[in-house]
Amino acid sequence: MNVDLIFKIAAIGILVTVLNQVLVRAGRDEQATMVTLTALVVVLMMVVREIAELFTLVKSLFGL
Repeated sequence: MNVDLIFKIAAIGILVTVLNQVLVRAGRDEQATMVTLTALVVVLMMVVREIAELFTLVKSLFGL
């Protein structure tokens, strides 16, 4: 696993936190929620891709 993935997830988290606070203070709670959900989906897609690579590696390692 790459350390870059951890930094990317952390950067997304910081960016979403700032955007969420700005939108909440501006009274746009629905948009703040959508930003949070979108970021969650993006991070989950990144993690699922890494898990798929892990399963492919394990599969090729054991010759399944």
